[in-house]
Amino acid sequence: MAQSNNKEGHGVVDGHLDLPVKKVINFSPPLYRQRYSFVNDLVNQHKPKKVADLGCGNASLIQMIKSHSCLELIVGVDINKDKIGSQRCRLSPFSGEYLSPRDLNLSIILYHGSAVERDSRLLGFDLVTCIELIEHLDSEDLARFPEVVFGYLSPAMVVISTPNSDFNPLFPAVTMRDSDHKFEWNRKQFQTWASGVADFYHYSVEFTGVGEPPEGAGNVGYCTQIGVFRKTGAPATEPCVAEQSGQHVYKIVYSVSYPSLQQKEIRKLAVASEVSRQVQSLRQRYVSSLRILRRGDEDGHRASDPGLVPFSGPVFTELEKRKIEKSPEPFRFGNKLYVPLERLLAYPKVNRLCDSVDTMRALIADTVRLSRDGSAVKVDLRDASP
Repeated sequence: MAQSNNKEGHGVVDGHLDLPVKKVINFSPPLYRQRYSFVNDLVNQHKPKKVADLGCGNASLIQMIKSHSCLELIVGVDINKDKIGSQRCRLSPFSGEYLSPRDLNLSIILYHGSAVERDSRLLGFDLVTCIELIEHLDSEDLARFPEVVFGYLSPAMVVISTPNSDFNPLFPAVTMRDSDHKFEWNRKQFQTWASGVADFYHYSVEFTGVGEPPEGAGNVGYCTQIGVFRKTGAPATEPCVAEQSGQHVYKIVYSVSYPSLQQKEIRKLAVASEVSRQVQSLRQRYVSSLRILRRGDEDGHRASDPGLVPFSGPVFTELEKRKIEKSPEPFRFGNKLYVPLERLLAYPKVNRLCDSVDTMRALIADTVRLSRDGSAVKVDLRDASP
């Protein structure tokens, strides 16, 4: 939603400082974030595996969408090598992502290059985004842009956003919203261009936008206009096989792979961590039962094996509790507690990581202590670790 404040100040359009004006348009959330949220919602809705952001700038959009579990590859391309090269720390995995790894592999690659250059490593993508990009292209590059993006790359979906010049009169001092813009189209101009591109390259296109005008502004449309293109058939021209397989013009600036359960060592770490956590929980419950046993019950009776104190807190659903309670109980031999692997497999988080007792045994054998026959995890009741 946009709000208008009639006071002296600096006109800020999309984060760029303009000349002092009397009317200030404030977007909440900020306009750039509304654009990224629009793409984020599309990713959430369509579940693409491979996304490329052309003109990725400081990689803020990539940072926003990278948490989606469906994604396996995100590529960013920008002509400004210094800008994309400074984003390593923002895109690197943090420690929590090793403790709770993704189900699927995810790679993020940042390339130095132009959106109007052909690179075969961007073929076969589900979604290509061009957020506030085309207005930075001169007439020659703008003519090449559809040939590369729609004709050569030919992704399943393309999202293009660009300023709507119909909105510009609300910023009195603004001719162009950025000094690097080569043009800014009104809604008719953008829709005419986009519809022509869609027809030629066999796409459909829907028009929308973000950044609603303030109340009483009239029919000026969204501040940022957006075209969402979806492939409807084969592209007008197919690139040759040689082009598809070996045309690499972009230079890699940064590449990172995120920890996932598809990686054997990461999966071993995740399984061992969850098994250890559950074993320690069971050990603590068993020790608590021993303390109750020593005090005796109200009748003064004692039992040879106390079993486990009941579940405490809403940790599991009732269905999960029943499944766990039907599994083999931990048992004590001397000062050792044995937790059957079948019991551990009944816990939902362990079950998600392992499909069988044999798989679990293979993954944890080097990390935790097992019984002689390998059927249970062994833990000392006097120690704090398995």
